[in-house]
Amino acid sequence: MEDSNNPDYMEKFYLDCGFSTRALHAGEHVAQPQHSSHGGAIYQSSTFVFDSAREGAQVFAGERPGYIYTRLGNPTVKMLEAKVNALEGGAVKLANPHLRVSTQGFSSGMAAISTTLMAVCSAGDTLIMGDVVYGATEHLASGVLSRFGVNTIELDTSDLAAVEKTLAQHPEAKALFFETPTNPTLSVTDIRAVADLARVVNPRMKVVVDNTFATPYLQRPLELGAHAVVHSTTKYICGHGVVVGGVMTTIDDQIRRRAYEVLANVGGNPSPFDAWLVNLGLKTLPIRMERHCDNAMEVARYLASHPKVDRVFYPGLETDPFHELASRQMKKYGGMVSFEVKGGLEAGRTIMDNIEIFTLAVSLGCVDSLIQHPASMTHACVPRHKREKGGVTDGLVRVSVGIEDVQDLIRALDRALALV
Repeated sequence: MEDSNNPDYMEKFYLDCGFSTRALHAGEHVAQPQHSSHGGAIYQSSTFVFDSAREGAQVFAGERPGYIYTRLGNPTVKMLEAKVNALEGGAVKLANPHLRVSTQGFSSGMAAISTTLMAVCSAGDTLIMGDVVYGATEHLASGVLSRFGVNTIELDTSDLAAVEKTLAQHPEAKALFFETPTNPTLSVTDIRAVADLARVVNPRMKVVVDNTFATPYLQRPLELGAHAVVHSTTKYICGHGVVVGGVMTTIDDQIRRRAYEVLANVGGNPSPFDAWLVNLGLKTLPIRMERHCDNAMEVARYLASHPKVDRVFYPGLETDPFHELASRQMKKYGGMVSFEVKGGLEAGRTIMDNIEIFTLAVSLGCVDSLIQHPASMTHACVPRHKREKGGVTDGLVRVSVGIEDVQDLIRALDRALALV
């Protein structure tokens, strides 16, 4: 099945514009009527009407564009997809006008990840995956894909020697999937170097990057050699904690075709209203990310100097082992900070049970600050030995630094740490 409504829809006028201009204007009138509303309409409809039986037959056959059923495509969803196309793939398209860039929207970040991995892997295939990923991603590989005959090999993708060795041992692997920065230890993988290594070993191997922590404002994996990039739009892209959603952008025609086939037949499409909310959030992504990054840097510096904190994970710190790489690969260092507090789990609980301003909740990327305990929350489904090997200790606390006044955030942390 082919998505007749999923053309390259890359508006040439915006390709050479800055990121903020594209975030505001790209995609706003894709698939909209000629005299559409200023902000783009919400097509909250399950199905669509044809003018004639002939038109319906042509649309179903893919002979002309049109909308059939929202699971198969929706004008509001296409508006979001066009905007993400411009943000993730704009520079790639500008450099190679003949290249097709395609984005698909999903009902969650996990729907985006699972659909993409099902698009690149079949029964009997090998998937190479980073050893520190979101807990649900790890469980997808070990508990779901494994039941359908997909064998997963885990490794630390930030270690290029380990990547080269693993690729040499498994040249048959169909895909290499990783996050950078990772959740929650914020290690950074050299996307270009890993993509180059994979290409040498097996030119058909697909490199897929989860770019949720960085967003296209800070990092664009397609420009660095990746074949596809996925996001949980629940996080920074929407930014207000009101949507669960995901997107996948690819420059690979095989991934595009197969991912749409999975989406069309398995489901996982976003609702039009959620797509509209995500599109709205994208408009302020650049200014939000600037404040997230600046606040996170100040919070990380404060924690690094605190006597009750053993270690801070934040690539923006000059002492961080990934600082140099992050400085080359990213615009800034992101809004996520993790730290190990002295006293382990009980000390971490004391902080989370008593902190002000920060909300004790999972997820991340909201305009307000969140705090959580990965080992017992987001990564609880990951076996202990895997968690600890990847640095997710019982004493690790993760904070999603919001856009509040940073002195208030530091004061809140200071008061909570005083109780440890």
